[in-house]
Amino acid sequence: MTEIEREIAAYDAMRAELENQHMGEWVLVSGEQLIGVFPSFDEAATDAVQKFGRGPYLIRQVGAPPVSMPASVMYHPDYAKHEMRVR
Repeated sequence: MTEIEREIAAYDAMRAELENQHMGEWVLVSGEQLIGVFPSFDEAATDAVQKFGRGPYLIRQVGAPPVSMPASVMYHPDYAKHEMRVR
């Protein structure tokens, strides 16, 4: 099992409690531990980068379906300055 697969499994083990207490918020999981709960992806990603650099770590919105991204995608705080619009 890869490190990110362990983070996903840890999230899945916490899912029911997280959905009861933090639906719609963003969580950061690293080392198979819940590191924090955040109101936005940007805040979770900023904290993750400050604490863990390039990772691996899992950032997921509680209650949302999982999103797959290629390993080459890396969050950079400058990205947060640009607003993305979904149509």
